[in-house]
Amino acid sequence: MFFRDSAQNPPALTSLNNGGPRRTIPHQSSEGATSVSTESAGGDPTSSLGPNQAVGVDVGGSGIKGGLVDLDTGQLIGERFKVLTPQPATPQAVAAGIREVVEHFEWSGPVGVALPVVVTAGIARTAANIDKAWIGTDIYELLGAELGDRQLSVLNDADAAGMAEDRYGAGKDYKGVVMLLTFGTGIGSAILFNGVLIPNTELGHMQVGEMEAEHQASSKVRDDNDLSFPKWAEDVSRVLIAYEALFWPEVFIAGGGVSRKAHKWIPHLTNRTPVVPATLQNSAGIVGAAMAVAAGLRP
Repeated sequence: MFFRDSAQNPPALTSLNNGGPRRTIPHQSSEGATSVSTESAGGDPTSSLGPNQAVGVDVGGSGIKGGLVDLDTGQLIGERFKVLTPQPATPQAVAAGIREVVEHFEWSGPVGVALPVVVTAGIARTAANIDKAWIGTDIYELLGAELGDRQLSVLNDADAAGMAEDRYGAGKDYKGVVMLLTFGTGIGSAILFNGVLIPNTELGHMQVGEMEAEHQASSKVRDDNDLSFPKWAEDVSRVLIAYEALFWPEVFIAGGGVSRKAHKWIPHLTNRTPVVPATLQNSAGIVGAAMAVAAGLRP
């Protein structure tokens, strides 16, 4: 059976990779939720549900969005559904929003959830863009009370996006070490080796020179200091050079909203490793969360 109980030797994430070999290609320079909305996400709605499907939910600072994912293709089936992230974004309030998203799909199967937290042993260890009350929360106990007896997987949101981009998006034609970096308020990170996730890397907090990486090269820093894209690319290059000296990745995948303007700054980077823009955009966290529960991943 595709979905397995994670307590009984869960399958490795490599089970979600394509069967054929991957190749390296050269770089080419480019309390409770309120207010409900739906967004087109591609794919055709279907009432005939197969075994390689799961619901993924991605919790962000402003919205909780989810979708039913076809894990054979990485495509959403029908439309994604979103509710506003409650303010304050306490554990119970966010859990109620997650339940609302899942119930929208009338889905009783596996659910994966991407959260802006570090997760170890099922416990939230940090909290970014959500209430600090999350720190120390037993996430599986919390969500189990809301979603009932079903297969669950919870992981960091950057890790979820990295899994999706590695399997279905910008990293799908690369082998070896693939690194996703999301440039936003901070710098989120995910590292995968041949499709296997190394969770909770948090490389935005790595010291590069005299300060943390995200304090000198996040998209927020560029906006706050009104930097031109070429000037900001100098700061990003410095951070990427530090990362590649430690991890020697085959490729960096640049995510976050600024990736939509990749042509304005990626050609100005001076680091060695190819940098490509993310391709899955707003669906990456949803797809990665669904992948995680399908693989029985519980960091």
